[in-house]
Amino acid sequence: MSINSFGHLFRVTTFGESHGPALGCVVDGCPPGIPLTEADIQKDLDRRRPGQSKFVSQRREPDSVRILSGVFQDERMKRQVTTGTPIALLIQNQDQRSKDYAEIRDKFRPGHADYTYWAKYGVRDYRGGGRSSARETASRVAAGAIARKVLTSLFGKVTVRGALVAIGTEGIARARWNWAEVAKNDFFCPDHKAVPHWTKYLEALRKKGSSCGAIVEVVAEGVPAGLGAPIYAKLDSELAGALMSINAVKGVEIGDGFAAARLSGEENADEMRKGPKGKPKFLANHAGGILGGISTGQEIVARFAVKPTSSILSPRKTVDVAGNDTTIVTKGRHDPCVGIRAVPVGEAMMACVLADAALLHRGQVG
Repeated sequence: MSINSFGHLFRVTTFGESHGPALGCVVDGCPPGIPLTEADIQKDLDRRRPGQSKFVSQRREPDSVRILSGVFQDERMKRQVTTGTPIALLIQNQDQRSKDYAEIRDKFRPGHADYTYWAKYGVRDYRGGGRSSARETASRVAAGAIARKVLTSLFGKVTVRGALVAIGTEGIARARWNWAEVAKNDFFCPDHKAVPHWTKYLEALRKKGSSCGAIVEVVAEGVPAGLGAPIYAKLDSELAGALMSINAVKGVEIGDGFAAARLSGEENADEMRKGPKGKPKFLANHAGGILGGISTGQEIVARFAVKPTSSILSPRKTVDVAGNDTTIVTKGRHDPCVGIRAVPVGEAMMACVLADAALLHRGQVG
């Protein structure tokens, strides 16, 4: 397996499997002199880790991160800073239950990567999906915490935050959107009135041993105009690719996305007026803060669709490694809605893409 890295100047390589001894990443290209401690990274990991509510995996992982390289501090320095060399991060696995997967070692779970990994490599780690497990996303969240620090060092205050806007058939009322509510409930939901409905909806699914999908929205504020590049390195294409690489994601849209196809030219045009300091003031943001592959200075808005968790208790038809028909029931500790914990992962991927674009922009135009 060779494609384990993403990014250009801000480049992240992840490693590890769901039931291996550890996972982590190496972040290369981070500029020197940026304050960075394990606590800066841990606060983001704590938002993603499992076992925090009955609606996510009950696997008990502290996800404590260690910085192994790329930082320095001595008695003359007030704080630890990056050195400009590769930053290696390590997260130990501590609560694996591989025996949960013994019954499916020779069966392919429908909707999962079991068959495709076996078809490609001739071997697969059936313990929790191995490398294809969403456990890998802890490494991305750790890298995203560093990316946030890079953006702050370059542009001052840049905010990247996400929210769950739908689970299964249940959505939110955008008129009640409140970012402050996101941290107050188990769903990263910005609509406080949707939470009771979501609770009943997921509780019923969880008792059935079933699952549902979700839609996550990620918004970046404080990003200046000019990031990204035309044609083959568009900011929206880089962002779409990064979000699509998240486990279980099956669709990505920027701004109005597919809804833009139903608008007229007059409705879709983000009109402009003279704004402060010689910069335009946009009257709308249907484009999601990106035009021609380059940021406009508006909020960058992206959404991605997460499919239902494939590991469910309901018997499903499948085949085994010998090609025989059989049925499968997947036991273990699985998220009834994997989209919930995908919120901080989406934030991390957007932060990484923006940090990479910022460094590329600085390298090209100074």
